[in-house]
Amino acid sequence: MACANASWSEENFSCSICLDVFSSPVSTSCGHNFCRTCVTNFWDEQVKYKCPVCNKLFDTRPDLQVNTLLSEMVDRFGTSVRVKEQPGVEPAEVPCDVCTGTQLKAVKSCLECFMSFCQTHLEPHQRVRVLKKHRLVEPMDHLEDRMCKKHDRLLELFCQTEQAFRSMKNPPPTRDWTTVEVRPPSYVGTLRRSLDQLEETLNLEMKKLPDGELKSVQQYEVDVTLDPDTAHARLILSEDGKQVHHGDEEKELADNPKRFTEYINVLTRQSFSSGRFYFEVQVKDKTAWHIGVARESINRNGGIIETPENGYWTLYYDEDGMVFIDTPDVRLPLRAELQKVGVFVDYDEGLVSFYDVDARVHIYSATGCTFTEPLYPFICPCDHEEGRNSAPLIISPVNQTD
Repeated sequence: MACANASWSEENFSCSICLDVFSSPVSTSCGHNFCRTCVTNFWDEQVKYKCPVCNKLFDTRPDLQVNTLLSEMVDRFGTSVRVKEQPGVEPAEVPCDVCTGTQLKAVKSCLECFMSFCQTHLEPHQRVRVLKKHRLVEPMDHLEDRMCKKHDRLLELFCQTEQAFRSMKNPPPTRDWTTVEVRPPSYVGTLRRSLDQLEETLNLEMKKLPDGELKSVQQYEVDVTLDPDTAHARLILSEDGKQVHHGDEEKELADNPKRFTEYINVLTRQSFSSGRFYFEVQVKDKTAWHIGVARESINRNGGIIETPENGYWTLYYDEDGMVFIDTPDVRLPLRAELQKVGVFVDYDEGLVSFYDVDARVHIYSATGCTFTEPLYPFICPCDHEEGRNSAPLIISPVNQTD
């Protein structure tokens, strides 16, 4: 065998697919030999299973058999080639831990495998994905002696004069940190506000109305117009009675017991004593507003506490937030891009509900209300704030195509 093997070249031990020396050689039933990985990958890409050399077709995927004789010959051939190509180990050099027989010089040591490898046996660490992640260092002799018996890892040494380990016997003195105040960085407030806004958005998404629910209350739309006899003297109403905004000066008007004299409010001409009704008010470009319904006998002169107990069921909005005025107030999420508010009243059921029309989101409902007299839609555009809140409140028709 030794004589025959010596006369053979690398071509005699090469796979016909990868053209390299066999690795785990296997044989097909037609007698041809291949690397196990090569022929397996070859068949993975084929519709029909055939021999890569003679093209013989197989009915099913062949059961590959390890070619033991060829494997031994490849090992002997490889050892012979390595002995010729690679130098042996000199006294001061680190030997390969894998080589059998004549040990070759190690070119790298692996801190994961705790072994040293010659150039030939290092090849898997340069090819196999998992092994490529191992930490390779210059050859180190007696790796097992450098292992910590307790932690099963390579010993790490530090100079006695070392950043953080000046003396293992005398640790540095500790400081009393109980009096030290740690202030959070400036971005913490911004992060908290962002998280609060995200929570609000998620809550509002969960409150979105099912298809058809808003339409079911919009069908009770009523045509209402503002009553100038109830409007505060600083309010300016449009001719059609659909818009109102705060004026710069207070007009001189005749006394009227229906008129608001303290707060800049206005009611509609129409009132409702039974059934259901719905109306929408555009609040676009407003920084503050006040909308809802009020009973007929409310106090319109002097100070007003606009709570349900005093006959008001209203929603108030400004830059600080949005609340349903009650005792105590019900604070609601501040809605961005709120442009139109829908108000629905079921007189007989004692229900007043508010909606963000464009977002199709329910804002709030007052339930269990007691109505014993006519209710009027109630509107307040609030102060103009030197022009910042000069936009009008507009009673707008329901868009039935939404």
